[in-house]
Amino acid sequence: MDAERQNPQLPQDLVEEILVRLPVKSLFRFHSVSKPWRSTIQSRCFGERLCLKRSQKKLPTHLFVKGAWFQSVLSLCQLQLFIDEEKRRQPSPNDYQLLWMSTNPVVSTTLEQEVFDFSAESWRYYNIDKTKLYQSSPGGRGLELVMAGTSAEAPLPPDHEDPVESHELYKYLDKLSGTETRAYFTMSLSQTNFLTCSFLSSSNDLRIPYSRAILSYPRHHQTHRILCAAKRTGKRRYPSERKKLRTEQKEAVAKVKNKLEGVWRLSKLGVPVGDDPGKDSLGISPGLLQAIAKVIEFPVASMLPEEAFSVIRKSFDARKILKEAKFVYTVDLDVKTLLELEPRAHDFIFRLEPKIGLVEHLSPDKTVSGDLISVVNDCKRSKEDEPQIINGSGGDPHKHGGGGRSKPKIAVVGGGPSGLFAALVLAEFGADVTLIERGEAVEERGRDIGALVVRKILDMESNFCFGEGGAGTWSDGKLVTRIGKNSATVLAVLKTLVRFGAPDNILVNGKPHLGTDKLVPLLRNFRHYLQSAGVTIKFGTRVDDLLVQDSRVVGVKVSDSTDKLQSSSQDLKFDAVVLAVGHSARDTYEMLLSRNVELTPKDFAVGLRVEHPQELINSIQYSDLAGEVLKGRGKVPVADYKVVQYVNEKEDDLSQSPSKRSCYSFCMCPGGQVVLTSTNPNELCINGMSFSRRSSKWANAALVVTVSAKDFDLLNLRGPLAGIEFQREFERRAAIMGGGNFTVPVQRVTDFLQNKLSVTPLPTSSYRLGVKSANLHELFPAHITESLRQSISMFEKELPGFISEEALLHGVETRTSSPVRIPRSNETYESTSLKGLYPVGEGAGYAGGIVSAAVDGMFSGFAVAKSFDLFDGTVESVIGKAQGAGLVKY
Repeated sequence: MDAERQNPQLPQDLVEEILVRLPVKSLFRFHSVSKPWRSTIQSRCFGERLCLKRSQKKLPTHLFVKGAWFQSVLSLCQLQLFIDEEKRRQPSPNDYQLLWMSTNPVVSTTLEQEVFDFSAESWRYYNIDKTKLYQSSPGGRGLELVMAGTSAEAPLPPDHEDPVESHELYKYLDKLSGTETRAYFTMSLSQTNFLTCSFLSSSNDLRIPYSRAILSYPRHHQTHRILCAAKRTGKRRYPSERKKLRTEQKEAVAKVKNKLEGVWRLSKLGVPVGDDPGKDSLGISPGLLQAIAKVIEFPVASMLPEEAFSVIRKSFDARKILKEAKFVYTVDLDVKTLLELEPRAHDFIFRLEPKIGLVEHLSPDKTVSGDLISVVNDCKRSKEDEPQIINGSGGDPHKHGGGGRSKPKIAVVGGGPSGLFAALVLAEFGADVTLIERGEAVEERGRDIGALVVRKILDMESNFCFGEGGAGTWSDGKLVTRIGKNSATVLAVLKTLVRFGAPDNILVNGKPHLGTDKLVPLLRNFRHYLQSAGVTIKFGTRVDDLLVQDSRVVGVKVSDSTDKLQSSSQDLKFDAVVLAVGHSARDTYEMLLSRNVELTPKDFAVGLRVEHPQELINSIQYSDLAGEVLKGRGKVPVADYKVVQYVNEKEDDLSQSPSKRSCYSFCMCPGGQVVLTSTNPNELCINGMSFSRRSSKWANAALVVTVSAKDFDLLNLRGPLAGIEFQREFERRAAIMGGGNFTVPVQRVTDFLQNKLSVTPLPTSSYRLGVKSANLHELFPAHITESLRQSISMFEKELPGFISEEALLHGVETRTSSPVRIPRSNETYESTSLKGLYPVGEGAGYAGGIVSAAVDGMFSGFAVAKSFDLFDGTVESVIGKAQGAGLVKY
């Protein structure tokens, strides 16, 4: 480099000699330095020389596949295809497609298969003459020459269009079809799978024909290289990823000060179904001891004392790629207890080393949180131990809690997970808390929901969305979260639920679930505790407006929820308002907008809810184990599924809506039922629900497509509340399609794909208010319907049998998350546009689901307590930081 800067007239051959020795990343950098160097690197002779050098010397090679590798590094390949466009009827073993090309490669990567040519004159397949074919070395670094020149011939009878099974070439290609990497330009991957791969190159001219016929190989003298691609599988990693893992491994080893103290956490311990007591057992079984003994290399598993181990997490893994289904455990090994009960384990623990993702050492002083009440009490005790400095003069007039001043009066609006946990934290810190809920307590709310389900009487203020516990109470009760499975924050929430009556197994299950029947008594206990802590709870009370003075909230205007005219409204004064209204409080959003509170539209998802017989889903997911489900009482859990696909849209839609959409299953309810979540009699919206045992004969899940402001624009909907109007539009359309009176429009999945009305009799449905056959393929705009149709076809490949005459689509699902976000400070949780207002939870756009909403409410409670001097530390120091707390986008 220095020589080149000092002497620009460096001989060209010396420049090439230097460049040909450089790795790919460096070549890309030099590619941008000057035009002469770029011309050199892109020249054909340089590519040939580089490939020749790599055939002699093992150098690092990089394979770039879309979505799997770091795309900031380009391979600088120029590809040209020489393809005979004439479709010829020629034998094609296993429908392989041969595409020949010439390339000027800087990086040449091929698969671990040989490539054959077909001669129409001799009806023979043979290796391509004068072609060098390379493969990645077993370690993933470097190239190995695997074939050069003609090496084999394999005749095929000219009168056979299909290859003969006994033919050697057929056997060889058939063998290749079972390998992990089989995506070469002689294709054995399906079109859909192959389209997930792409080349990163300086040329965008690459085109992949869709024909399955073998295309003739053009005898072109410049065709000197075949470039192939394969998706990354297993542990084949990009070099920088391996370097990062090695660094993390060294750091983990260095952190262990004393192996014979603290706790060792052992993860991904697999126990076959036959060796495990089943999903309801959370103890240490002999099969689990065998798995533990294998990790710590202890020779006799039966000698390990069960008391030294505790199960942290247990999940069921029945993926098809496994040889057999198994339960997967995370277990904590208490070193002190183990050595006391089995001293002979000393040497085995001493030899134990941390392994990223598998074995972790937890120091004895690492904080293990209890429930939220215990956490707050620890914070209060630590504050009492500190010397108190009382300053009687000055200070913020809105601050409370010190020097004998009165308790701050705080309103928590909304009785869902975020509101309940915010109220709990603030009450424990000594604030004067008033919880305001527009719906009714669970006892009265249950009666209102019963009237809706049985007599079709909708109470617009007490229903499946509004009332004590929020929308999640009469839903599936899922406690699965994306903010850290075993994090201290999530465990604090789960342990608090256990304290109020949830079963202990939610602390361990990989997919914790409560069910409506368990949530109702839990919420009753939660309410009684809040009242004993001094919280005033107002049910059936709707917040109609905020009281604002000097750009600060000083209270709320409330009225009886049954009073539509707000004639009985009254003003309540507060020092701060925590707003936790949930995703369906549309009138509250309108009120905030009228108060000039900043609101921003947020992406969400809409779609349809599909229902299958649960036995069909069990059979698809478990195969021979389906008989072990026994309606939730068997050895294995009731089968569920989670599917995600990304679909491309038609070119005429690209200018108006996103070019690629995600379509995924949402709120999958195994052994559940479809329920009504409308809050207006003129609108129709549905959701899924299940009880704790999940014993229903149906399985349902929403199939939803992401939508954004571009989709709202297509309907001329703009502004912060455009997403709400978008929801209303399709809820009204669904109500009209169903004929009114909360009848749900339905359509068979097979008919939806074929754009035709389903004829009666329809498959049975769990929805109890009536269904009606309708053209659901006409409900949404064409680009959304097409995205759903494409993704359903893709789901069939993951779950064979998903497209079935028994599968019934229900419309419509629109309230997957809040369509609005209320901007707030990441540290104080206070609204950026109105002082004293603390928007939290799913309604504010910062959570999605029971646990994440509860965590957000918990953190907001600490933030509000800190702003009023009730708490002067950091919650992270006591309980840790939730993954993306306050910043999670749903």
